[in-house]
Amino acid sequence: MERSVPRFAAARAASWWRPGAGGRVGALSLADIDPPDLPAPGWRRLTPRLAGICGSDLATVDGRSSRWFEPIVSFPFVPGHEVVGDLEDGRRVVVEPVLGCAARGISPPCPACSAGDARRCRCLDGGHIAPGLQTGFCADTGGGWSPSLVVHESQVHDVPADMTDEEAVMVEPTACAVHGALAASVPGATAVVIGAGTLGLCATAALARFGSVAGGLLVAAKYPHQRTLARQLGATVAVEPAQLARAVRRASGGWMRPGGQLAGGADVVVDCVGSAGSLSSALAVARPGATVVMLGMPGTVSVDLTPLWQREIRLVGAYTYGPEAAGDGRHSFELAFELVKTADLGRLVSAAYPLERYAEAIEHAADAGRRGAVKVAFDLRPPRRRPRTPEARNA
Repeated sequence: MERSVPRFAAARAASWWRPGAGGRVGALSLADIDPPDLPAPGWRRLTPRLAGICGSDLATVDGRSSRWFEPIVSFPFVPGHEVVGDLEDGRRVVVEPVLGCAARGISPPCPACSAGDARRCRCLDGGHIAPGLQTGFCADTGGGWSPSLVVHESQVHDVPADMTDEEAVMVEPTACAVHGALAASVPGATAVVIGAGTLGLCATAALARFGSVAGGLLVAAKYPHQRTLARQLGATVAVEPAQLARAVRRASGGWMRPGGQLAGGADVVVDCVGSAGSLSSALAVARPGATVVMLGMPGTVSVDLTPLWQREIRLVGAYTYGPEAAGDGRHSFELAFELVKTADLGRLVSAAYPLERYAEAIEHAADAGRRGAVKVAFDLRPPRRRPRTPEARNA
């Protein structure tokens, strides 16, 4: 991914016509480059097996990511932060991509990193490597969409022998979802999840397992297969977005005012989309004093915040992972490993592509819902290691 304003503009324009089209006309290209050097002691070389394509990747490729990130990424970078792969010593690991003080070699570490919470690191540049909030957005680390990258020993988590690669590649997005689900844990809550892509379905599973949703767990999902999966993962109600307000009214026992306003609403709403429409919907179905968790990565949006003010709703951001106070201090990744196995989240990996078909893979990921898919990934494994099932091969 190069820094090119004209190509970012071309990608943005093309993506209006077809989501994911930025992969064909934008700043992303397939190239033969030297693998990154090991920046310092404590760094290891990783050979990816699978690398997922997530919403932040798609926003970047389609030229729609926020300019907020410009000072905290470095170009050219290789994308890919949802990664399972092999270290040179043979260990199979997943990557925790946040680049904190330990990875950068900054000593003494900032207060957040000292507390083991690298997601709130104050040092997004400096140290041994170029600016980059995560692996996959840093010029010096490489990324998962490649045959080789480098990771710091503080970033790796060993994969159990009984976990498949498809399950393992789901650990990082599941850890994000676990953090978002626990960000507004309320005993006995009525909870709503808006959006049922990878994040939304993982958040549904996390709320069902780790949350306290005695009042019901409702999911707004656009496509039939998403609603089916949401119910399988623990949703008590899964409806089309246009039906959400009435479903929340029934679940919360309130009433609907003329004009569609709810008198009550949900205790917790997790927005897994990050658009103006999803945030507006979240505010519309949240009760007075409720919490709305912004889990999906937003861009620049225009939203009427009057209900936030009048109903004293708390808007909370949920970025990546770390020690979870609502999870008895356990790390989001520890909880994610557990959840991936118990909820069988590896089944959400719908298709895997070789790198040379990157444009097709990105378009598939950008249009996953309409095409009946959830998670799309790149498959970097040798052919002998790839499963023979149609679901895990190229779609």
